[in-house]
Amino acid sequence: MATTSSMFMYSLTIQPPTAITQAILGQFAGTKEQQIVTASGSRLTIHRPDPTQGKISTILSQDVFGIIRTLAAFRLAGSSKDYIIIGSDSGRITIIEYLAAQHRFSRLHLETFGKSGIRRVIPGQYLAVDPKGRACLIASVEKNKLVYVLNRNAQAELTISSPLEAHKPQTLVFALVGLDVGYENPVFAALEVDYTECDQDPTGQAFEEVEKSLVYYELDLGLNHVVRKWSDPVDRSATLLLQVPGGTDGPSGVLVCALDNITYRHSNQDAFRVAIPRRRGAAENPERKRSIVAGVMHKMRAAFFFLLQSEDGDLFKVTIDMVEDDNGQPTGEVMRLKIKYFDTVPVASSLCILKSGFLFVASENGNHHFYQFEKLGDDDNETEFSSDSFSADPTEPYTPVYFYPRGAENVNLVESIDSMSPQLDCKIANLTDEDAPQIYSLCGTGARSTFRTLKHGLEVNEIVDSELPGDPSAVWTTKITREDEYDAYIVLSFTNGTLVLSIGETVEEVTDTGFLSSAPTLAVQQLGEDALIQVHPKGIRHIRADRRVNEWPAPQHRSIVAATTNERQVAVALSSGEIVYFEMDTDGSLAEYDEKREMSGGVTCLSLGEVPEGRVRSQYLAVGCDDSTVRILSLDPDSTLENKSVQALTSAPSALSIMAMADSTSGGLTLYLHIGLYSGVYLRTVLDEVTGELSDTRTRFLGPRPAKLFKVSVKGQTAVLALSSRPWLGYSDPQSKSFTLTPLDCPTLAWGSNFSSEQCPEGMVGIENKNLRIFSIENLGNNLLQQSIPLTYTPRKFVRHPEQPYFYVIEAENNTLSQSTRLRLLNDTTVVNGDSVALPPEEFGYPKAQGHWASCIQIVDPINTKSVLQQVEFEDNEAAVSIAAVSFASQDDEIFLIVGTGKDIIVSPRSFSNAFIYVYRFLEDGKELEFIHKTKVEEPPLALLGFQGRLLAGVGNDLRIYDLGLKQLLRKCQAQVVPNLVVGLQTQGSRIIVSDVQESVVYVVYKHQENRLIPFVDDVVARWTTCSTMVDYETVAGGDKFGNIWLLRCSPKASDEADEEGSGAHLIHERQYLQGAPNRLSLLAHFFPQDIPTSVQKTSLVAGGRDILVWTGFQGTLGIMVPFVSREDVDFFQLLEQHMRTEDAPLAGRDHLIYRSYYVPVKGTIDGDLCERYALLPMDKKQMIAAELDGRSVREIERKISDMRTRVAY
Repeated sequence: MATTSSMFMYSLTIQPPTAITQAILGQFAGTKEQQIVTASGSRLTIHRPDPTQGKISTILSQDVFGIIRTLAAFRLAGSSKDYIIIGSDSGRITIIEYLAAQHRFSRLHLETFGKSGIRRVIPGQYLAVDPKGRACLIASVEKNKLVYVLNRNAQAELTISSPLEAHKPQTLVFALVGLDVGYENPVFAALEVDYTECDQDPTGQAFEEVEKSLVYYELDLGLNHVVRKWSDPVDRSATLLLQVPGGTDGPSGVLVCALDNITYRHSNQDAFRVAIPRRRGAAENPERKRSIVAGVMHKMRAAFFFLLQSEDGDLFKVTIDMVEDDNGQPTGEVMRLKIKYFDTVPVASSLCILKSGFLFVASENGNHHFYQFEKLGDDDNETEFSSDSFSADPTEPYTPVYFYPRGAENVNLVESIDSMSPQLDCKIANLTDEDAPQIYSLCGTGARSTFRTLKHGLEVNEIVDSELPGDPSAVWTTKITREDEYDAYIVLSFTNGTLVLSIGETVEEVTDTGFLSSAPTLAVQQLGEDALIQVHPKGIRHIRADRRVNEWPAPQHRSIVAATTNERQVAVALSSGEIVYFEMDTDGSLAEYDEKREMSGGVTCLSLGEVPEGRVRSQYLAVGCDDSTVRILSLDPDSTLENKSVQALTSAPSALSIMAMADSTSGGLTLYLHIGLYSGVYLRTVLDEVTGELSDTRTRFLGPRPAKLFKVSVKGQTAVLALSSRPWLGYSDPQSKSFTLTPLDCPTLAWGSNFSSEQCPEGMVGIENKNLRIFSIENLGNNLLQQSIPLTYTPRKFVRHPEQPYFYVIEAENNTLSQSTRLRLLNDTTVVNGDSVALPPEEFGYPKAQGHWASCIQIVDPINTKSVLQQVEFEDNEAAVSIAAVSFASQDDEIFLIVGTGKDIIVSPRSFSNAFIYVYRFLEDGKELEFIHKTKVEEPPLALLGFQGRLLAGVGNDLRIYDLGLKQLLRKCQAQVVPNLVVGLQTQGSRIIVSDVQESVVYVVYKHQENRLIPFVDDVVARWTTCSTMVDYETVAGGDKFGNIWLLRCSPKASDEADEEGSGAHLIHERQYLQGAPNRLSLLAHFFPQDIPTSVQKTSLVAGGRDILVWTGFQGTLGIMVPFVSREDVDFFQLLEQHMRTEDAPLAGRDHLIYRSYYVPVKGTIDGDLCERYALLPMDKKQMIAAELDGRSVREIERKISDMRTRVAY
């Protein structure tokens, strides 16, 4: 057996995970401004909140190739810069800083303390920092705690000590926080449970009596060791600790958040307890207790407050009153604890309050929110509950307190940041007949769930869209003098004339500009200090500032067919194939070069670059000819119009543009020649500034129309606007600095130009038919456009109508009152728990109730109405679990919608009281559903699929074939094919691939004449399958719930045997192997992408791209696996990946190879995300790696890496 895989995949991330596990706040750039650092899976991202615009923008995002478990910000006393401490799965503590000047994270310290991986006794789960920046404590779930002392040396560099141990065996930690004690010895507080006695008591009595304690650990800086200073029992349900300001700001101590109550505790103060208010409302259960899931403390000049969030999303403001002395100054002794309702926001994993008056909510699911504080809730009429009315003893009962939820008054939403987490299912289809397909996915939970349409493109901000009198063929904008900041004229060329519009408060036609209005225009340019040039087919007009006009007429019987200009030079091509070159004299007039240069064929396009700083001319002229070549001519006075280099093309060039753009390879500016072809292909090649040679050509197919190119400016950088069947923008990506080509989300344009005015300093103007459009591009960071349609409950699965552009989504919400129960409670006059005001569930969620299900089917139209067309609710506590659109041969191939449901489902341990399969008929081309009948089955059918004109259903561990009867479905065939539970079905021909919940996949063949289902191949590894798809007839790709992606293949021999004609008796009587099928699947590829795959499909993503595997992850990831075509590519990337592992070791100290082999050794897969970091390496490392890779050039390596992505994806 070969040691290497026969198939290799290249793994790439198109969209990183968007679920934020933790967010921290700090001055990481060392300036006054605060930044937010977030962890999403293995990605560390730093965001810049802009208080003036109320927006958040991403500065830098980096994959650390390790699971980030916890983050903390800390700063040494007296400094103004915050460092970031990362607790990850690498068994090491990592301290990094953000270097704003170099735009990267830099690792300062990496201290090993244990094994890698996420284990019970290896620290990394909890991290707490002393507020004065003197020490940090990193702890595990059980037993181990390590304290590191942080300091600075004589060079003012950060130093870290050896770890000090504070271990206690058989102790579980629930929460950890650093106490604010001013400049006394640092103290850390932990919530702990000692389970020594529970372990030794078989009766379970000790478990009932076990106590949770609040423990203080003190680091004695003089003796340099850690002591367990104080311990006191707290409420057993306590889960969260929050630091209370100390020193001069407050009393110190902690808030202990438990079920239904919050207690203030400190070693030298009394305890104060207050209840968590419960919601009033007709549908609310008055007995349901709330707990605190997130909280944040904010210090102001002379006060501080807490915002604590319950699991409903309600924020409560908690304040502490202190005893005052005779002068009215607080003494540091606590008098009471007060709580009141503040506002309701989405349930958060982290809350951050910025000094500029904003609140950042990193939502657990759905979009993250950025709020502005309107007020701090001091003067509203909400009831405030105080600790005076509650006993501090955790065992004492008390009367619950209630509040009325209301719309937000104190905070105001200023920005919602798109997040696709959790992403539950996805389909890729081309419903709009564009050249590339769209991605349709189900995201979110509860009433905040959405149906999202993703499209590759940049968002366009349209400023003007006006109609013109005729159909223009081209458009230009121009200044009047060189010093002008903004453009003064828009020049439109028509087939029989030219129209000039002036740009001001309004745009209106002007006639006295000196432009020739009776002929079409080929080029417009502001020349020299204050002159204008207009090139038209019969000559060149040179318009001076005093309106004198010099005309250069074209030679007799010839006309100008192409022209190019810059502020000092003009070149035109005549219909005879000659090129005439002009340069500006010292007196501002145009001087023609004596000789005309004859080209071998007809000239189709020309380009001059901009005049570089401090030079008098652009060195080169690019000439495109109809013999499919581009020639570079020198414009040097010694060798004017001499040939420098030539490049052959696949078709005639339709547009050329020489421009200097930012270059990731050299780090500076490089001169590029951009070429557009009549075939719709775009090429970008490097133009050597010394020799004029062309090298490093990169190509991209834009669309079927001839490509036109225009130089524009976006976000302060030079970019290229490329127009074909749709408009594209070529720019350097703000994150990776590599050249990126992205379509614009706007209608087709025929011609474009840069546009700059007072209202819109960086815009573009374009024309199409009779329309003139002015638009700008605000955000280059996000190249996937999202459109959301709100759904009712958590979406589970969906299917597309086979012919119409509609989707059918099943949704089910656990522990939630169904719609009918809610309405009954609201209309019931005898209900005592408050008035019957129904709150909008998108903001407040649905009323919770144990054991209840709310479920429905929704028809979504994402194309025309962009809304939900119909909703079918399920009654009797039923929940939909599966859906399929099936055509039945017995009904003349009519398509029906089949939905599987379960009644009274309990998710774990699995139980239910009944299960059904519903059948619906499509009405009005699928816009409505009509119920036909339902069939009772033994277990909820978790997988349904159309199969040879009948229905295939996975019921428990049985596979069944049903046909449609008049009153119910008729069972035709059944076989037990998997050991546990069928969760997925795929089919081709007579072959069925069955996914089991924990035993991977089984291949089953259906023998028609015998009417039997026979399993013939199964797997050797227990994989907890979450999704699967057939890649070809023998191969299946899938994902499992531990976050792996794999490809399995059945041997050709077993495959051929299964498809032999006949009854399949040879398969039934074949000897079983180890209580399974006679044959086994072999593993082709295995990879750990660190997100749970929820869907995988084989499709192409770009126009003309080949088929790839696209998978979506639960946390909002979109990833692809690209098969390699040639063995030499595999060898190249394997070698590159090896070098990258050593030269760019992961930031958090995890070994990259071991990380990608978390559960199973990585096989047949190359990590494209690691290879793409090559572009971000320093130049010397790039060259060193390039020398090792068969002496290739850095550009060639970067081209290969970028081609792997651009040929198949974005």
